Amino acid sequence: MKTIDEKIAEFLAAPAFGVAGASKNPDKYGNKVLRCYLQNQRKVVPINPVEAEIEGLACVKSVADLPPEVTSLSIITPPQITDKVVEQAIARGIKHLWMQPGAQSATAIAAAEAAGLDVIADGSCVLVVMGYRDH
Repeated sequence: MKTIDEKIAEFLAAPAFGVAGASKNPDKYGNKVLRCYLQNQRKVVPINPVEAEIEGLACVKSVADLPPEVTSLSIITPPQITDKVVEQAIARGIKHLWMQPGAQSATAIAAAEAAGLDVIADGSCVLVVMGYRDH
């Protein structure tokens, strides 16, 4: 069994990241997480079914539309949406999931772990780990 630190290190080693629940609203965590990746010079793809772009980045409509280099996915969605996001992530071959505090769903965690994905859903926050700075 991997420790949480090992899971976080592997998550952050990805060549590119997806952000499910990306938002144009700078006060929402879906925007802060996106900006956190940008602040750390990471390649990141926002996932939003209605927006064309967020923070100058082209959005994809769903996890299925992510480019192949995206192997780690940050999830900032309500738990009932997280269930659907995780189903898409399993189908897409995502290796690492990070459910931000509040996005966790017991169903989604169980499904992801059963499919062999590394799941971070212990309350760890990517903004804290990566040292996010608000404007």
